[in-house]
Amino acid sequence: MSQLTINLAAGSVAFDCSESEARALQAALGELMGRLKTLAAQPAGAAAGQRPAPLPPLEYKQRGDLFLEVFCNPNIWPSPFAAKVLLTLKSDRIRLNTEVELSRLMEDLGQFLDSQS
Repeated sequence: MSQLTINLAAGSVAFDCSESEARALQAALGELMGRLKTLAAQPAGAAAGQRPAPLPPLEYKQRGDLFLEVFCNPNIWPSPFAAKVLLTLKSDRIRLNTEVELSRLMEDLGQFLDSQS
């Protein structure tokens, strides 16, 4: 198992992560990015003032020695590149809750997976 480093607004956090766990998270974030792009592509006020149907939030969880949770409500972000996710890392000794830019998290995951090949 290698260390996945996630860059935060002020600093970074690193933790053990398997390639399969990283790929699962990357797939979930890719799906979220697709939903955000679809939402951003809809014209404002599309059908005479009708609001677009709300999209379901991303609620991703991984359990193990370290609990990882990623949450994002796609309905509050104007574009995929403005979106942020709430990241929770929790063990029996520490708990970290922070906000991370979606694009930064995807980039960190991509770099981690590239280093695994």
